[in-house]
Amino acid sequence: MDISLTKKNNGTQIEAKSIHGMLWLQTHFEADHWESIGNGQAIIPTMDSQILNLDASKAGLNVKFISSLTPLDKI
Repeated sequence: MDISLTKKNNGTQIEAKSIHGMLWLQTHFEADHWESIGNGQAIIPTMDSQILNLDASKAGLNVKFISSLTPLDKI
């Protein structure tokens, strides 16, 4: 996996999971966002994440889009 997109209550969290994912994200976001993305602390609107998912996939990256998570202790 190169990029992980995880849906949160306030948008979608972006995480680079490989050097290829980080390099691709660096070509799509300004330099002042790179540290947040690299640390998994960047959240974008969900609509934008769907476009990012499609664009990265077309570029040959392996993107994992997690639409929702349920903690095991809540099941």
